[in-house]
Amino acid sequence: MEFHTWEPVYEGLLAAFGYPRDGDERARDRLGELLADAETYHPDRLGLDGRTVAIAGAGPSLEAEADRAAEADRVLAASTAVDRLQSVGVTVDAMVTDLDKNPETGRSLTESGTPVFAHAHGDNVPAVERHVPTYDADFVVPTTQAAPTGAVHNFGGFTDGDRAAFTADHFGAAELVFAGWDFEDPDVPPAKREKLRWAERLLHWLERRRDERFAVLDGRRGDISPLAGAQ
Repeated sequence: MEFHTWEPVYEGLLAAFGYPRDGDERARDRLGELLADAETYHPDRLGLDGRTVAIAGAGPSLEAEADRAAEADRVLAASTAVDRLQSVGVTVDAMVTDLDKNPETGRSLTESGTPVFAHAHGDNVPAVERHVPTYDADFVVPTTQAAPTGAVHNFGGFTDGDRAAFTADHFGAAELVFAGWDFEDPDVPPAKREKLRWAERLLHWLERRRDERFAVLDGRRGDISPLAGAQ
C-alpha cells in the first residue's frame, strides 16, 4: 500500500484516538536514527509473493487454530503470538511488534536470522531506544504509521496483527489466513477493545481491496462501519 492511499485512514485513526501526528513522526525519525548506519532487512527476502500467508494474532484461540499457521507457506506473527506458536512447534517467518510485550523474543529472532518488523509510534520511543539497538539490524524492518522515509517503511495497518496482514498484501501474498484473532475477547481492556475494532475495520477494507473474503470476518461484516477516506 502506498502512503497516499493509507494517509486518509491514518488521519481518521489520529482523530479517533487523539494521537498527535508529530509524535509519530518524531518516533519514526528516532527509529531511523538508531538504524542509520545499518543495512536493514528488506521484506522481499521473505518470499511472500504468490504464497499463502498466515497472520497470527495473540488472541485466546491461537493454540486451537495453530494448524492454520502450520499449513501456510509463511507465518507473520504479532508480538506474543510468536512465543505461543513456537511453544506448539510452529515456525514463525517474521515477527511484527511495537516492542510493548516481549522485546526479548524479537532480539532472539534477529540473532537467529528471523526478521522483526519493529514499529515506532508516538508513545513507544523509550522502548524503541531501549531495545532496537540490541537487535541484529540485519534482520530488523523499521516501520511507522506516519509518512515513510528512506529508512523507515509504512506498508499500512495499525495494530501489530493488521500491520502483518497489510505487509503480506504489500509483498504479493496470494491468500491470507488468520489464526488467533478474537475480536470479542472479554478479557481485553476497553482501550485494546477499541483497537481491535479498528483492526477489524482495517481487515474489512483490506479484503475488499484484495477482492478476497477473510474467514475471520464471516458473520461480522454487517456490523463493521466503513473507514472514512478509504479507497
